[in-house]
Amino acid sequence: MITLDGVMQAPGGPKEDTSRGFKYGGWVSPYFDEVFGKVLEKQLKPADLLLGRKTFEIFANYWPEHENYWPGINEVTKYVMSRTMKKSDWKNSVFLKSLADIKKLKNSKGSDIQIHGSGELIQLLLKNDLVDELWLKIYPLTLGKGKKLFDNGTLPAAFTLKECSVTPSGVIIANYKRAGKVKTGTVGA
Repeated sequence: MITLDGVMQAPGGPKEDTSRGFKYGGWVSPYFDEVFGKVLEKQLKPADLLLGRKTFEIFANYWPEHENYWPGINEVTKYVMSRTMKKSDWKNSVFLKSLADIKKLKNSKGSDIQIHGSGELIQLLLKNDLVDELWLKIYPLTLGKGKKLFDNGTLPAAFTLKECSVTPSGVIIANYKRAGKVKTGTVGA
């Protein structure tokens, strides 16, 4: 979930992440509609998760008691990238410590792995060419300040649009698949 200017911080609620004085928490709420709900339902199919510590803490405090909104969330494996956390009461949580652990996970056999939130982790993956697909939900607003999805260090990469829809409230939901290196040329030549 990102704004037109790339902010991804605290989409879910006013108290979700107020770091650096962020005061717009819950900015996605006015844009939920039936179309968005159906797309989200499709995307929230059971898949293992890779999460940063901050997002994991938010999820672990919410999802164990609200599984009816995301069936299967408690059964999937939650891989957590953290230098400080080593355990959790949320079942099926596995803690990773390094980029090498993520690369090993990516190259292993198993289910698809999704990342939700986890801005710093996504930036680490983008810097190291470890992103296969992007599911972007682009909201029709700008916030100016806040944690950005594409911050410093993203490697140049090309993507192909696989699927796209627009909700009545103006949210663009786009699924992009990695398509190799950036190609350049001259317009009109």
